[in-house]
Amino acid sequence: MERRGITTFMIQNTAEKSSPPNVGLGTVLLRGCRLRCPRCGQGRMFAGYFRMRPACEACGLNFQPEAGYYLGSIYVNYGLTALLLTAGYFALMFGTNLSDTGRVVVVGTFCVLFPLWFFRYARSLWRGLDHYFDPPAK
Repeated sequence: MERRGITTFMIQNTAEKSSPPNVGLGTVLLRGCRLRCPRCGQGRMFAGYFRMRPACEACGLNFQPEAGYYLGSIYVNYGLTALLLTAGYFALMFGTNLSDTGRVVVVGTFCVLFPLWFFRYARSLWRGLDHYFDPPAK
C-alpha cells in the first residue's frame, strides 16, 4: 500500500519535467493514431488492450489526470461509429442486393466490434487534443 503512494508521488513529480516545444495539430493527431504520448511521442499510452498506463514512461505526462476525464472520448467513439454506420447502411442499401436481415446483421456486428476496436484510439486522440488545446501549466 505504501509503495503505491510512492509511485503516485513519483508520477506526479516526473510530470513536472520540462516539456518539448509545442507541436502542431497534425503531429498530435498522428501521435494519437499511433497510441503514443501527445507530449513527447515516445511513450506508449496503453499497457494492454483496455488498460492504460498511469503516465508516460519517457516524459512523465500523466495519462489519467482525474476521474471522468475520458468521458469526451466516448463521444468521439460514438460519433465516428454513428457516422460510419449511417454511411455503411446506405451503401449496403443502395449498393448491394443484401436482404434487410443481412443488412441488420452486418450493421449490428459493426456496432458491437468497431467501438471496441476504436476504444484505445478514441482515448488517445482525446488526450492528444486536450493536450494541444489546453496544455498543462508549466
